[in-house]
Amino acid sequence: MAPHDLRRPFKRRPISDQQKRRDLSLLRQSQHRSDAQQRARNLASSVISLQSPSSPDADPETLPEPMPDVDTAGHESEASSFSIRQASSLRGPEARKWFASQLMLPEWMIDVPENLSRDWYVLARPAGKRCFVVSTDGVTVSRLRNGSVLHHFPSALPGGARKKGVSGPAQSYSILDCIFHEADQTYYVIDMVCWRGYSLYECTAEFRFFWLQSKLDETGACDPPSFYHKFRFSVVPFYNCDQSGLHSAYTGSLPYVKDGLLFYNKHAHYHTGNTPLVLIWKDERCSQYVIDTDNNGQVPSQQHIVLELQDDGKIVTSDDPPVVVNCLNADFVKQSGLSPGSLVRFAIGDGGLNCVDGKFEKADLQYISVSNRARAFADSYSKIMFQYMARHSPLKVEDLASMISQENQQDKPPEVEMSD
Repeated sequence: MAPHDLRRPFKRRPISDQQKRRDLSLLRQSQHRSDAQQRARNLASSVISLQSPSSPDADPETLPEPMPDVDTAGHESEASSFSIRQASSLRGPEARKWFASQLMLPEWMIDVPENLSRDWYVLARPAGKRCFVVSTDGVTVSRLRNGSVLHHFPSALPGGARKKGVSGPAQSYSILDCIFHEADQTYYVIDMVCWRGYSLYECTAEFRFFWLQSKLDETGACDPPSFYHKFRFSVVPFYNCDQSGLHSAYTGSLPYVKDGLLFYNKHAHYHTGNTPLVLIWKDERCSQYVIDTDNNGQVPSQQHIVLELQDDGKIVTSDDPPVVVNCLNADFVKQSGLSPGSLVRFAIGDGGLNCVDGKFEKADLQYISVSNRARAFADSYSKIMFQYMARHSPLKVEDLASMISQENQQDKPPEVEMSD
């Protein structure tokens, strides 16, 4: 894809209500103000202090003490400390769900956002393990989205290593949203949640990315590994999503293996859980894994999806609110040994899916089995539709470039004829 190619006009697909939900998300975040400082403190304490769900017999004495949760008046916050105690008792799917819900999770791009070139950044997502990295009081810990500890190590992040003669605020902590890339043993930073105790939850992506670039380099965290800095950190390059930026992210040479493109709305706050203000898009050129594979690494002949069974027999997606896909007969539920909350795997039959404006009008589903216990969530509506489109009528990079070209044409001032 050349950076300035003009493409055919892009016709928006009517299957999605993603744009409507993007507008609603921006409106809600302007009206909603939470205790962002307390949320950051909760997360930092949980990542550092909680026992890993994958090792229930770990000795709690080897873990640092949780950071005290205090409100602005200096008193312990009962609600926040209850949240931490509650999280510490979680195991298995519940622990995976709790930690995964602390991350900002992108929706899959199933239509092209409006004002793509003006209001969005694009970056090439590194392949690897998504995790939080927290540094505080001489310790750095990374946790995967399933709650298990990935690494416990010294780093050059603020408060990330115990060094003689180096001290900082007693309860200062930093939280980074990263992807650990195995091949070069590097933490690639895609977002900043908190820096030296200052919460960035309610800051725009534009501001968070500016701070990420300016602050991380100051610490030496981007330097090669050393005794007090076991792993290197690197900021993922991001671009304005114009023709040049899209071209750079899509085709540019990078030190890591790409796994699709991420698109961030510049005005988006750090919203935990699924959000339409961050999108992921993939094709065969920028990702090894476009269509989901089975346990043997093979692409199945039929698309498989995982849905959650509700009390009334409806099977739904993981969205908030959930999207109803179909309804199971009560006798079938009983015979299959299913119960409310079960995650159930289906194949999409030859009848396919028919969706209008974010709702399923028809879904030809074939029951396979209860899902693997390692799963914490059902599939989202956007993932189901992206995977379906990838098999039948994929959203192509040319469609993105076409939308940008259209916007550029609309932004041009009209030509004025000069009279003699």
